[in-house]
Amino acid sequence: RYVGEPIAFIVAESPYIARDALEYIEVEYETLEPVVDVEEATKPEAALVHEDMPNNIAAEHVSEVGDYESALSEASLVVREKFIYNRGGGQSIETRGVVASFDTRTETLTVWDSTQAPIPIRNGLASLFNLPESNVRVIAPDVGGGFGPKIMLFYPEEILIPFAAIQLKRPVKWIEDRREYSIAANQERIQVHYAEAAFDPEGRILGLKDDFLVDTGAYTHYGVMIPIITMCTMPGPYRIRNMWFRFRSVFTTKNIVTPVRGAGRPQAVFVMERLMDIAAGKLGMGRAAIRRINLIKPEEMPWDTGLIYQDGAPNEYDSGNYPALLERLLEISGFSDQRKPEKRNGERIGLGIALYVEGSGVGPYEMAKVKIDFGGRVSVITGVGSQGQGHFTVLAQVAAEVLGVDPESISVTVGDTAKMEWGVGTFASRSAAVAAPAVYNAAVKVREKAIKLASKLLEINPEDLEMSGGRVYVKDRPDIGFNLAELAQKSAPLRGTIEEDPGLEATAFFSPKGSVFSSGACVAEVSVDGETGKVTLRRLWLVHDCGRIINPLIVEGQIHGGVAMGLGSTLLEEIIYDETGQPLATTFMDYLIPSATDMPSETKIDHMETPTPKNPLGAKGVGEAGVIPIAAAVASAVDDALSDLGIFIREIPVKPDKLWMQIKQQT
Repeated sequence: RYVGEPIAFIVAESPYIARDALEYIEVEYETLEPVVDVEEATKPEAALVHEDMPNNIAAEHVSEVGDYESALSEASLVVREKFIYNRGGGQSIETRGVVASFDTRTETLTVWDSTQAPIPIRNGLASLFNLPESNVRVIAPDVGGGFGPKIMLFYPEEILIPFAAIQLKRPVKWIEDRREYSIAANQERIQVHYAEAAFDPEGRILGLKDDFLVDTGAYTHYGVMIPIITMCTMPGPYRIRNMWFRFRSVFTTKNIVTPVRGAGRPQAVFVMERLMDIAAGKLGMGRAAIRRINLIKPEEMPWDTGLIYQDGAPNEYDSGNYPALLERLLEISGFSDQRKPEKRNGERIGLGIALYVEGSGVGPYEMAKVKIDFGGRVSVITGVGSQGQGHFTVLAQVAAEVLGVDPESISVTVGDTAKMEWGVGTFASRSAAVAAPAVYNAAVKVREKAIKLASKLLEINPEDLEMSGGRVYVKDRPDIGFNLAELAQKSAPLRGTIEEDPGLEATAFFSPKGSVFSSGACVAEVSVDGETGKVTLRRLWLVHDCGRIINPLIVEGQIHGGVAMGLGSTLLEEIIYDETGQPLATTFMDYLIPSATDMPSETKIDHMETPTPKNPLGAKGVGEAGVIPIAAAVASAVDDALSDLGIFIREIPVKPDKLWMQIKQQT
């Protein structure tokens, strides 16, 4: 039902033989009328993507908070607009790949998979092939980028490669090329919003309404998760008591839509912040001023938006200081409502602003093991996979802080189901907020066990002992005590009796009661070339609050990486289909991703810390933070640069040809 959907499977000695074998495959197709435009797909006369359905509406949902119609009747200003956020992808530099080997002697299946969720893959394969879970090992090594598309359960290849290995009784490998990835790996972003907001004369938001469409592609593997995230992100940091939302997830003859870094949040922030800019202009207010007057105050936390988040829990902001976030942004960026647009060297310069709140750290749980072996070495094992986020460093830091050892001495294992029975995976900015607390809980158990054992051996109260520097010793008498190797050995003696389970090791789960909510504020400076329509992101300022920061350098890196992806989807990246449903951007020649030269010449990132009460570390997620505000801030900046022409950005990406046409129409 879409170009890129797998229809045949060839196994050969080499990729060259496999490609030659394609010549022997003949496929008879029944013509399926293309359904490409998401708005056209909703019409009664539209061709059906699935002939057994009455229409192309995969799902429809309405959420109401308060009474929007009542708020509308009291408003002195109502702003209405249509917004489009076009289709893009998570273009990880390493494409997808699966390698499988089946040991006929032990009936053990080993799979190396570029997945973000090795344990769910293990569970599924064991069930499909009727193997004990202990006989299926899935290893997700250091994967070269994930960004969401590598977490679908399952891609056909993740089943077919192990199946072939079992049938052929020999290892089988599949690594896709870039063109395959571009048409077969899942995509996201495309939404069409009909949004409106009601304001009082002072600029306070009385109500918000959004009726939006989500192009889900040919199938609904992730159901309505993305539109739910979009809906729940729409209120942002603003005090809005009356809201009405409807989303419709719509089938088209295009690739499946699943989360890509940001997962519905950039679209929501783009729409909401655009409405705020419109209202500011119509009310004669500054863009910062209208935001300031609507911000939820820290003393109002926790703030329940009245919506239900993707995890089924209330969409309740746990902590944050949004007014301080805004003021800090204005301070470091110099953004002022009194500033006028500039012209430099023939280019127009504009500043834009955007604020956002992001749900992160979604459950349901993660598990961790922490162990001190007989040599005194500390190991940490968790079920989350790593695609470059810095898990090894952060999880080692968490355990080291509890156990009083050097983080560099700790061995961290991730993404190997032979080492960890339970876990969910790496997605939704959840590792620091869910996996790290599981490591913390396990490390606390080991610490308590070590101190209790030392207390018994030294015949001293546990409160009088300290654990640091790889030792447990008497406070103020570091010469009296044991190193970790000695304690580990004494915890599992060869003779006698013990009161605790043997060994200095512990397993712990962490299951959050709900998501945690990070927040951020961003100012972008752009230049617009009036002769070509080219927009350049020159400078960027971003203040972010992800709760307690475990490793500042990693947080900084995550935000910079997110900014790059946000820049790409805002100015460069678009997956275009022609009217017959053929994808037109299948290589990096046609699908443009940002390079180092596209990045702002200056990026200033600042941090606030309002710890969450929902986990013992106080940490929130940061992996998607940099992506989320870029489209909204850049659009605001382009408007500012072209304010004398009355140009307003309604669609992402902001392509030079379309902007050039707008400029020419106004001049």
